[in-house]
Amino acid sequence: MLNPYLFYQDTCEAAFNYYAKVLGGKIDAMMRASDAPPDVPAAPGREKTIMHARMSLPGGSVLMASDAPPEHVQKPQGFSISLTVADGGTVTMPFGKTFWAKGFGMCVDKFGIPWMVNCPAEGM
Repeated sequence: MLNPYLFYQDTCEAAFNYYAKVLGGKIDAMMRASDAPPDVPAAPGREKTIMHARMSLPGGSVLMASDAPPEHVQKPQGFSISLTVADGGTVTMPFGKTFWAKGFGMCVDKFGIPWMVNCPAEGM
C-alpha cells in the first residue's frame, strides 16, 4: 500500500484539520517539533511546527505529512494526490466525464497541494 507523505510550509496542522473535515478523516497523530526528545531540540522558533502527522481516511487510506524546515521548502511538482469521491467539487481543471470516469478534474488546494478528483465509471 502506498501512503502519500506531504510537506508543508508551516501549514500542516491547518491542512490536516481541513482534510479531516472535508474527507471524513481521523487524525491519528499530530506531533510537534517540541515533542521530540530533549537531545533532538526543535530549531528556535519552530517548536509549534508539525514534526509528523498521520490521518486515517475512509476506505483504509493513510495520509502523512509534516512542516518542512524552511531550507527544504519546495513547491510541489511532478505529482498529484488522487482522490476518488462520490461527486465532484470546485476544481481548476473543469470537472467532466471522461472515457474512464463519470467525472474527473484537477485542482490545487488552499495549501498548495495539487489534487486529482476522480469519480470512477461503473465497473472500474
